[in-house]
Amino acid sequence: MIQFTVYGEPVAQGRPKFTTAGGFARAYDPKKSRDYKDYVKIAAAEYAPSELLEGPLAVMIIAYRSIPKSFSKRKTAAAEAGEIYPTTKPDADNYLKGVKDALKGVMWKDDSQVVDAYARKRYSSRPRIEVKIRKLGA
Repeated sequence: MIQFTVYGEPVAQGRPKFTTAGGFARAYDPKKSRDYKDYVKIAAAEYAPSELLEGPLAVMIIAYRSIPKSFSKRKTAAAEAGEIYPTTKPDADNYLKGVKDALKGVMWKDDSQVVDAYARKRYSSRPRIEVKIRKLGA
């Protein structure tokens, strides 16, 4: 199993932007998503296997978001204890999409190898994303 942590405020995969060049439409990542993917690649590089993982993989991420400043002390303590969940946007799977895209070519050959995926959103005073990758099968 490979596990590592990407410190800092998690960034979810944003909706693609579109442009036309030479009469053809082209989709691209928003700058914030692209920059975060680069950051995830750098953080993951020291945990990368000597050869890219092959075969089916399972990925689990936990995105720890900052506790809103508007929370009272009691609500902040409850959020830190895991009693209050972040039910606002972005969706948990958008954090997963960004991490999966970033790890292509670092941990595995293609995102399609991920056959089991699990994403959680939580609050923490130390924002980060924890990533676990496990090979499945023989």
